[in-house]
Amino acid sequence: MDKVMRDKKAIFLFIFPSFVLFTLIIILPIFMSTHYSLTEWNGIGDKIFVGLNNYIRLFKDRQFLNAALNTLSFVLASVCIQLPFSFLLALVLCGNIKLERFFVTVYFIPVILSAVVIGQLWMRIYNQSYGLLNLFLNRFGLPGGDTAWLGNMKTVLFAVMVPVIWQYVGYHMLLFYSGIKSISPEIYESAKIDGASFWRTAFSITIPLLRPVIQVSLTFAVVGSMKLYDIVKVLTGDGGPGKASDVISTLLVRTMIYPGNNYGYGSAMSIVLIIICFSLYFLLARLFRERDESKGGISYE
Repeated sequence: MDKVMRDKKAIFLFIFPSFVLFTLIIILPIFMSTHYSLTEWNGIGDKIFVGLNNYIRLFKDRQFLNAALNTLSFVLASVCIQLPFSFLLALVLCGNIKLERFFVTVYFIPVILSAVVIGQLWMRIYNQSYGLLNLFLNRFGLPGGDTAWLGNMKTVLFAVMVPVIWQYVGYHMLLFYSGIKSISPEIYESAKIDGASFWRTAFSITIPLLRPVIQVSLTFAVVGSMKLYDIVKVLTGDGGPGKASDVISTLLVRTMIYPGNNYGYGSAMSIVLIIICFSLYFLLARLFRERDESKGGISYE
């Protein structure tokens, strides 16, 4: 009994500091933001209680709906382009190619660079006068060689998506790479003996066995895209031009801090963003859990 009590005390001593930090940094700000979202407040003067008016106004606000649509575009780009490309890279790198470790390191380098560095690099690539992209297009006589990629409302969203996808391809690639390396080689040998092709092996063996890794990568990609801010800020200044690249986070900061100084309305945006992120997380977790319960075994017939 004494040993059990000592173990419980040790567990408490290890968990309590983390619990306090989590409460102060995560839980308390959420409750405070919820309170602020029910008020009209500029951050200095007296708060005026307005109930759910901020939330009602939010879903009628065209700027917010535009930012939400752009954010959804980043989510879809991450899920439909970034993750499949990362998985394909991992498959290739796990095929016993030469300089395997070198390529893994090279693809992972953008992940460790700050968003400011990434933004400044791609600003120069997109530069209308001397950018590498326009120089390449002009060199081969392709259209668009004089385009201001970050200054054109029709191209800016796509132009911002590219560095976002490029930066984190290596992150998801490394997750998939580690997961594939952990699969027993005997399974692949058995599939090869039975005549399974490369793609049949990938879809019938690798992907089913990588379900936990895929769930983690998918969750990170979706939630990370929902709260995207830094690269958009560096590349476009404030979601420009004409708010064509505005996302929820840039609109939130602009509304809450500068030049809006509307903490109440901005807090309502933050709460909606938190609810969406948690909802997507639990939805993905449930989808994967239900599929795991309904499907079992490996087949490459």
